Amino acid sequence: MASRPGVGDPAPVFTLPGTPGGIPYALEEQRGRPVVLVFYPADNTRVCTLQLRHYSADLGQFAGLGATVWGLSPQDVDSHERFSAANDLVIPLLADVDRAVGRAYGIVGPLGFYKRSAFVVDGVGVIRYAHRSSQGMTYRKTDELVEAVQAAL
Repeated sequence: MASRPGVGDPAPVFTLPGTPGGIPYALEEQRGRPVVLVFYPADNTRVCTLQLRHYSADLGQFAGLGATVWGLSPQDVDSHERFSAANDLVIPLLADVDRAVGRAYGIVGPLGFYKRSAFVVDGVGVIRYAHRSSQGMTYRKTDELVEAVQAAL
């Protein structure tokens, strides 16, 4: 597998703890339905907060397509729980504390920080959309991700 998997490549599989309560989330268990993976740099930062609030508010658009949306960052589950509660987030936030999943997707920068990125994985586990930000001040809008999910169906 390439160090930076892209469109058409098998999605690196993983299991990570997430909200609520540290329950495990396994990508392989989502087979049969598309998954949107949203990698974000950190809880409680301005852009990440806006991004995840938008995706939470728009979750119905993804659910209408049978898609699951997960947010991933290097903070632990306790941090995610506080962040989620403070911002009324309804998407699960997964804790990639050792950044192994971020490295597998090629989104960890040279200083060890996540690059704001989004991937759509289809129902058979193939990446159908990949975006890695070079600058983390913007994020993919819901409409773009919804179109990517529709194309993956």
